[in-house]
Amino acid sequence: MQIFHRPPTTEVETQTRILQAAQRLFARRGYDGTTTRDLAQAAGVAEGTLFRHFENKKAILIEVATQGWIEILTDLLTELSEMGSYKAIAQVMRRRMLNLHQNADMLRVCFMEAQFHPDLRDRIQSDVITKMTDVAEAFFQTAMDRGIYRPMNPRIVAQVFLGMFTIAGFSQDTVMVEGSSPQAMKEMAEGLADIFLNGVLATKD
Repeated sequence: MQIFHRPPTTEVETQTRILQAAQRLFARRGYDGTTTRDLAQAAGVAEGTLFRHFENKKAILIEVATQGWIEILTDLLTELSEMGSYKAIAQVMRRRMLNLHQNADMLRVCFMEAQFHPDLRDRIQSDVITKMTDVAEAFFQTAMDRGIYRPMNPRIVAQVFLGMFTIAGFSQDTVMVEGSSPQAMKEMAEGLADIFLNGVLATKD
């Protein structure tokens, strides 16, 4: 009988497994309700292995949140840069909202734990939000330079857009009824895009 040996797990694969297990457990039990023993068991590693990859449990939390935000906002900004029209915000937001809902565990960890861990909030702000806002600001400044968006402070526009986008992506768990259909998500995306592009005031004759 031929025996197939499973190839050894690389350090990167082990770290990824730890982070994925942490994201699931932190989302379901909370940071304080999850022990390092729980994390090791869920990741299928020895508890000592956790501390070979991360200094402590807080370092795991910060890495989960930081990596998640970088991935999600990078996808958003990449899609924005590839838009065929500066007015195609609704299409981008709709796709990203659906994608964000698939990352509900990560978002839950960020929103819940950031309230109780200022160091996590500061790390996300300095390593992710500020840098992503810089990229979005340049995008909106270009649209203004081309006369597509009216002249205004592009950084404020970038901050408003990223804020609307983030809440929209998390809204199926906070604003919309549980189990909302893709059509309902589509309508929300289009409504937010309309408000972002056109505001809420009626056009004066």
